[in-house]
Amino acid sequence: MLPRLTRTRRKDRTVPASSPLPIDPIAEAKRQWLDHGWADAASGMAAVTSIMRAQQIMLARVEGALKPFGLSFARFELLRLLAFSRGGALPMSSATARLQVHPTSVTNTVDRLERAGLVKRSPHPTDGRATLLELTDAGTEVVGKATDALNETVFSKPGFADDDLADLVSILAQFRRRSGDFGDPPTIPDPL
Repeated sequence: MLPRLTRTRRKDRTVPASSPLPIDPIAEAKRQWLDHGWADAASGMAAVTSIMRAQQIMLARVEGALKPFGLSFARFELLRLLAFSRGGALPMSSATARLQVHPTSVTNTVDRLERAGLVKRSPHPTDGRATLLELTDAGTEVVGKATDALNETVFSKPGFADDDLADLVSILAQFRRRSGDFGDPPTIPDPL
């Protein structure tokens, strides 16, 4: 069983609590929704709240795995994106688009990674207005070790039955697509 998480005052972080609750608070909230005459919204409230709670649990596990490397998940994602790219470098605008976050968030993340010596900024070789983000040797080493830790402690043991994982990912992908998160790739034409 995964630990129950609670909000604390210290940096408003989600941390493990000492013991699980005796009842499922989301099931109780759904019961209360039904009792108050909100039957048309009760299942949706339970689904949304369950997803948000699952996100808190997962984020706490991910942050626990990344803490020894001095990384947040946002910093890890940027490092991993650069490590996956050709040559370990991307224009800042490409990183922003692929991470699906506001440019200010990427700038703040890059600032922290640059101070830690894990990335460096340089002028884009062909676009004078663009900035290129480059992974340093130290960044390559850290993201490799952090990826190993996440794979070992979180991604290979996400807390779901293997049979449920494909269904869960499919359901969430359908939701994300309908919400405009991404589109279907263009169909590749048949050869002539």
